Amino acid sequence: MKFNPPVALKIKKELSEHGNIRRDDYFWLNESENPKVLDYLEAENKYTDEVLKHTLELQEKIYNEIIGRIKQDDASVPYRDNGYYYYTRYEDGKEYPVYCRKQGSVNAAEEILLNVNEMAKGKKYFNVAGLSISRDNKNLSYGVDTTGRRKYNIHFKNLGTGKTSKYKIPDTTGFAAWANDNKTIFYTKKDKALRAYKIFKHILGSDPSDDKEIYHEKDESFSITVYKTKSDKYLVIGSFSIVSSEYRILSADQPEGDFGIFQQREKDVEYFIDHYGESFYIKTNLKAKNFRLMKTGIDNTSRENWTEIIPNRNDTLLEELEIFNDYLVLQEKRNGLNQLRIIGLKDNSDHYIDFDEPAYSASIDRNPEFDSVILRYSYTSLITPRSIIDYNMKTGEKIILKQDDVLGGYIKNDYIVERRTADAVDGTKIPISIVYKKGINKDGNNPFLLYGYGSYAISTEPIFSSTRLSLLDRGFIFGIAHIRGGQEMGRSWYDNGKLLNKKNTFTDFINCAEFLLKEKYTSKQKLCILGASAGGLLIGAVINMRPDLFRAAVANVPFVDVITTMLDESIPLTTGEFDEWGNPKSKEYYDYILSYSPYDNVTRQKYPAMLVMTGLHDSQVQYWEPAKWVAKLRAMKTDSNMLLLRTNMQAGHAGASGRFEKFREVALEYAFLLDQLNIRDEKL
Repeated sequence: MKFNPPVALKIKKELSEHGNIRRDDYFWLNESENPKVLDYLEAENKYTDEVLKHTLELQEKIYNEIIGRIKQDDASVPYRDNGYYYYTRYEDGKEYPVYCRKQGSVNAAEEILLNVNEMAKGKKYFNVAGLSISRDNKNLSYGVDTTGRRKYNIHFKNLGTGKTSKYKIPDTTGFAAWANDNKTIFYTKKDKALRAYKIFKHILGSDPSDDKEIYHEKDESFSITVYKTKSDKYLVIGSFSIVSSEYRILSADQPEGDFGIFQQREKDVEYFIDHYGESFYIKTNLKAKNFRLMKTGIDNTSRENWTEIIPNRNDTLLEELEIFNDYLVLQEKRNGLNQLRIIGLKDNSDHYIDFDEPAYSASIDRNPEFDSVILRYSYTSLITPRSIIDYNMKTGEKIILKQDDVLGGYIKNDYIVERRTADAVDGTKIPISIVYKKGINKDGNNPFLLYGYGSYAISTEPIFSSTRLSLLDRGFIFGIAHIRGGQEMGRSWYDNGKLLNKKNTFTDFINCAEFLLKEKYTSKQKLCILGASAGGLLIGAVINMRPDLFRAAVANVPFVDVITTMLDESIPLTTGEFDEWGNPKSKEYYDYILSYSPYDNVTRQKYPAMLVMTGLHDSQVQYWEPAKWVAKLRAMKTDSNMLLLRTNMQAGHAGASGRFEKFREVALEYAFLLDQLNIRDEKL
């Protein structure tokens, strides 16, 4: 059956900057309180439901497959901190976690800190974050968000009586840091643009309206946070932009004191601090493109007193560090893959943990105690479920404490992982991680889903997904294009994919797609693409540039109206993004951004079939960006391919809050792709 898609009303709007006039007929869709806007979004949802009605049975089947692979009564591996073992568990059929602890031993009686299932009753969206416990183990602070807009109210619970305080602290990040007096906390407030901008001090039991402002970050390109060091000795206020950072410290034993500057901020200089004994360790890019490790005494922390421990290396990115009494652990990245390096502080030993898969991800996990020879880390690959491993840094012994269960008979050896490289326009080698089921022939006839992100120096790790099996087992090949703008191949990889180099991100992805076609992994008729947020910008850009390469595209919460958003400093996150995209109030950046902004570059041409997903309460990519984009595509495209917009009217950037409910959206995406490629389940 043929259904008529919604047609968004056109209202003439002209926007002028640097003498350039842009016409934006769908600008009015940003009026979130306008009933006509909500009516339009609901009409798009109804249209999507009608057009995909014939896939409902397939959606339900995929959804049941996905949740059927998940161990419903699962629990995390307990970690020991300050005399207690902490863990999170799930109950059969329940959507939300239960946060627990046991005193002294994993065999002790369970104490439930929060049962989020009970707390979330009657709420359409519910998220708990920032659990933090006082040093005497008697009080808990935590944040609650009921809209998906990432604006949390902080609550307090007395763990002795089990009672939650009547008062709450609104408009925060949800996270709080306890001083060592067990009654003073420091927390971060958000402004109207949802920027974390002020630190306040609160005394337990007092009226939050009396809380004292401790610090105000006035530079709108910076956000702030507050936390306590692993040593419990210092409270830290961190100010950070995309390219610079600055810290202030205060003894956690003296909450009435004043925070002192660690090292003043400098443009394009990032540093990160951790405390141990009489020293601070500093990871910094100061005169070090890929970061180096430095050290300074606690009495004078200015950079003149920093001494180098690990130098910058052109082929290795220093990502994280973990300090123990006798060992220093570095998380590094080389050739696009994580490495874990163990350095003996007493014997000067130095070795790496071995990993034997061609594409994997390994990272430092929770290690809250100094006095240990055990490093806890996590490991996963495209075919290996996430594993929590204890590694004895002295003997080299590994103990796998837990590997995520995949119910239903998953056999790792039934799948193949490859690591290939494509040539970029400038000759740069772009890695591609690929996974597929054994038995597939590279004859150019396979359905392929290519994923990309490529922004904010975020490396897209080749991790396992049991959800993805619903595609792999239906003949799909899945690939990750490790394009520039991420940080897979070091800091230069990021620098060459941002600001005035941003188009490298898009052409890299296109070159990866062309490589897959050339190597006969797939064909233009069966190549699908997926991206979310800044990865949605990637999708929007490449389908404008090379729509002929792709059969179908899924864009989740896509950042597609780049120029309008970056000109509006009242929109959340805009001011902090100038170091990533550029400030279009400068004509050079205006012209460059305008040349690739997906919404502004929609033209009269054929486009792939598309499913666009967004959330009404999204605080990071406002719902109107994808809504405007779809409206313009409807008016401009010259093909009859499917174009769908689905808005979650109860959620934000991360989608549905429930453990299982979010997979209904994934099932919808998969059913859309399978339908577009005419892949049918015989049992349906």
